[in-house]
Amino acid sequence: MLSDYSFITLRDRPELMAPAAAWFHEKWGVPEQAYLDCMSAYLSRETEYGWYLCLVGQRIVGGLGVIENDFHDRKDLAPNVCAVYTEEAFRRQGIAGRLLNLAVEDMRAKSISPLYLVTDHTGFYERYGWEFLCMAQGDGESEKTRMYIHR
Repeated sequence: MLSDYSFITLRDRPELMAPAAAWFHEKWGVPEQAYLDCMSAYLSRETEYGWYLCLVGQRIVGGLGVIENDFHDRKDLAPNVCAVYTEEAFRRQGIAGRLLNLAVEDMRAKSISPLYLVTDHTGFYERYGWEFLCMAQGDGESEKTRMYIHR
């Protein structure tokens, strides 16, 4: 049940920066230092683009971030939700949706809207108010990918 989970921003628990960076690196293969740099900028308030986690006890079971650009050619469409991931054993319980809503609400409270994201998924993000916007070319990708907007 979602009531067993904690949904937080990294600013709520800054001590989780290193474990969160390692967790995201393990899931996506992006260098851990890239996550640490983005998270550090957020924690030091150089940016309001945040990091959001779902915890069971002290264990990270879901997360996502907001960054300027998620490795695609549409640099004009920013900021981007990135690194959306829920541990397999915890999927289909609404965790990703709750994290997406948390990020949208947090960014909107800071007058940051709309948000964008790139994904190969169809049908998932629409459930949470995202709309297909266009196709975008991912850095180093041969095929274009779907870009969504949350207004």
